[in-house]
Amino acid sequence: MPAKDKKVKQPSVEEPEKGPPLQKGVYIFPNGDKYDGEYSQSDTGVLERNGVGTHTTKDGVVYTGRWVQDKMSGQGKLVHPSGAVYDGEFYNNTFHGRGKYIWPDGSFYEGNWEENKMEGDGEFIDTEGQTWTGTFRHRAAPGLRFKLNLEI
Repeated sequence: MPAKDKKVKQPSVEEPEKGPPLQKGVYIFPNGDKYDGEYSQSDTGVLERNGVGTHTTKDGVVYTGRWVQDKMSGQGKLVHPSGAVYDGEFYNNTFHGRGKYIWPDGSFYEGNWEENKMEGDGEFIDTEGQTWTGTFRHRAAPGLRFKLNLEI
C-alpha cells in the first residue's frame, strides 16, 4: 500500500483512556501558575491533568477545557491578556481541528487548524466586517473569495 494511503489513528480526546480514577483539586506550580480541575495520579505517583480544568499562567493566559495526559486535547478555550482568544479543538497542546481565533482588533478566522496553523476550509472576517472564504495553507490563502453580503 502506498504511504499516502495509510491513515494514522489519533487517540480519542472525547473518551479518555481507562486509567486511574480522576480526582479534583487545585495545584499551584512553582512558577506561580495555577490549575483548578480534574487530574489523575499514575502508579509512579506523578500527577497529570486529565479531564476538564482551568490552567491560569502567572502572566494571565487562561486555558479552560479538556486535558489528556497533561496536554490540552479536546474542546477548549485559550484566552490571552492581549484579548486574543482561540475557542475550538486542541490536540497535543496545539490548535488542531475546528476552531475560531479572534485577534485583539476583532478580526477572526473560523475554520480548520493543523498544529497551530490555519489549514483547510475557513473564513476570515476582517476589521471592516468583510468576509473572505476559501482554503487556507498556513499563512497563505491562494484563491480566497470575497463573500458579498447584500442587505435588502
